Formats: sequence, C-alpha cells, structure tokens
Amino acid sequence: RTATHAFTGPGAFLGDHPIPFGQFGRIVLGEQWVAHHGGHGSQGTRGVIVGEHADHPILRGVEDVFGPTDVYAVVNLTDDDVVLLDAGVTESLDPASALVDTEKNNPMHPLAWVHTYRAPNGTEGTSFCTTAGASVDFCSEDMRRMIVNATYFLTGLDVPDDANVAYVDPYHPSFFGFIKDEDWYRRADLQPEDLDLGTELKMKDPPNAPAWPFRN
Repeated sequence: RTATHAFTGPGAFLGDHPIPFGQFGRIVLGEQWVAHHGGHGSQGTRGVIVGEHADHPILRGVEDVFGPTDVYAVVNLTDDDVVLLDAGVTESLDPASALVDTEKNNPMHPLAWVHTYRAPNGTEGTSFCTTAGASVDFCSEDMRRMIVNATYFLTGLDVPDDANVAYVDPYHPSFFGFIKDEDWYRRADLQPEDLDLGTELKMKDPPNAPAWPFRN
C-alpha cells in the first residue's frame, strides 16, 4: 500500500537509468503518493473486478477483496498498465457495507494492477501493485489470495485454481494509525520468541483508531 511512497530524500538508485528515491513508486510500480480518495478511518475499500481482465491468473479464485483502509487516489497509470481491480469506496469499515452512491465511485480509481518498468541497469521488469495492504486488510481471505497469486505469477510459476491462504497461526493485526508515543514499543516489550511459529500475538490498536470488531 505505502510502497508507492516507500523512499524519501535526495538519493537515487543508480545505474544507466537512475531512479530518484521520490520517483520509485511512479517508475517501478506505476504510481506514487497522490492523495486519500476515500474517508480515512471511516470508509473502506471493496475490490471490483475489471471485466476485461477477469481471467487474469492473479485473480484466480479471487472474488471478494475488502479492506478497512480507505481508497488511495491513482492518476498516473497508462494504457500499458493492466488494471485487475478497481477500488470501490464503501459506506463504512464493515466488510458487508455497500458502495457509496456518489461521485467518489464514478469513476472508480484502480486498486490492483500489473506494471512494466525499466530497472536502473536498463532491463525491463514486471511488478504488481495494490493500494490495499495494511495489516488489517489481510483479514480478507481473497486479499491474501491475490497477493499469493501475484507471487506465483511474477516468479513464473503456475497459479493454483484456489491457493491455500489459511493462517499458519492466529492472526490478530493491530489497526493502522500513527503512534507518536516514543515509549509505545518499549512498553510492549516484544521479544523474538513472541513471533515464533505456534504463538498468538496481540498488540493494542494505536490511539484514536476506530473500533473494528471484524478481526478473525
């Protein structure tokens, strides 16, 4: 989600075709940070399959992608980008909520796409990007399946008809938000063994995060 604006500062990825840090998302993923389009913390995102690409391998077994993160504005894709899902703004953060019947969804912004880019050494590559992807978005089974499918696709493997995306251990993600308390993680006192296989980890939500009772 935030990989579109993953790097800041004056540096660059050097090579025959340098990529300034601030342009990483635009060049490698097809888009950079633009704006929040949906209501941050109040409206969610529902993936709407783009009909002409419904049979794309990345969408194999994918029907219902929902995330409580709001829709990001996407304005820089080109006709060469393959948009798989559009991003419908929902009325609330409830996974069952309907799409808003306003100009926010007319037209919809892209949510997931495949992009071809030129790397710093001059070779071409292919990337997959989605503006969903906060930890709570992965409570959506088909969100997880789409990411797994994209991994198969980009590595040249056959995408399964119905990829197994069941949790390995219980998954209780904290909600997104800014944590300005410098002692937040010190008080949490997390240890490497807290993330061992077979463990169940729960963290408090950041201050002012909305209530979201839809975690597994």
